Amino acid sequence: MARRVQTRRPMTALRRSPDRVLRFMRLMWKIDHDLQSASRRMESTVGLTSQQRLCVLLVGRHPRITPSGLAALLHLDRGTITGILRRLEAGGFVARDSNPDDGRSVHLRLTARGRKVDRGRRHTVEDAVRRTLDRVPASDLAAAERLLTRLADELADVANSSVSRSD
Repeated sequence: MARRVQTRRPMTALRRSPDRVLRFMRLMWKIDHDLQSASRRMESTVGLTSQQRLCVLLVGRHPRITPSGLAALLHLDRGTITGILRRLEAGGFVARDSNPDDGRSVHLRLTARGRKVDRGRRHTVEDAVRRTLDRVPASDLAAAERLLTRLADELADVANSSVSRSD
């Protein structure tokens, strides 16, 4: 009786396995869902969504940043940042100051309420990120940053592509 030799799939086939892609995409969707849920919870407890809070954090760390500069830091278009800033201004978290050197532009600053929220950390998305990063070796973090940067670039290519590809 001939003995059957079981062959293994080459490592490259495993790396390209659709199951691997689906597992990763499911994890991305879970993170997105959990981020949205945490953001809604933050809005009810902290008074800001996670996106608004990130804007407050960045304005606090970049005094006199312009709305365009903030949009660039967040990888958002100017229209999106305008809506976020309107809500932050209406809530009393951020104020605009005219640029004395250029009357057409403004600088952003935190108000007293914005500074108070900027100092708080409990029950926030960045607190969860900080706790996670504190538990991860630097080499894992560097690899994750490289992976996420590459994924962001690929997704930007898909979003900006006018030609459909089937590969």
